[in-house]
Amino acid sequence: MTANERKSEIMRILTARRRETMTRLANELNVSIRTIQRDILSLTADYPLDTLRGNGGCVTVADWYHPHKNILSQEQQVVLMQMLGMADKHQRDVLSEILAEYGSPNTRDKFSKEADSN
Repeated sequence: MTANERKSEIMRILTARRRETMTRLANELNVSIRTIQRDILSLTADYPLDTLRGNGGCVTVADWYHPHKNILSQEQQVVLMQMLGMADKHQRDVLSEILAEYGSPNTRDKFSKEADSN
């Protein structure tokens, strides 16, 4: 994976999850924490990212930033939510990320509340 691909993947993850630790990003992308730190620093020039230090520290995306807002139709969202009931854990996670990233604000709110409770 190139540096540009990795940065795109970081933004995809952060846009879907809204917040993530640098340690988890590093583990997920198989790079060092220092590499993630440099990538985040570079990305802050173009994206509304914020880093929180200390215990519970993470990288967050501004609440208003939703580049893929409302791409899915209501019917598409309903079908994907129905598929969640038939999916295994990995498939549920992927479907939830799709709904959170590309669904309506109500869908994103629903999945962010469910993720917070898990």
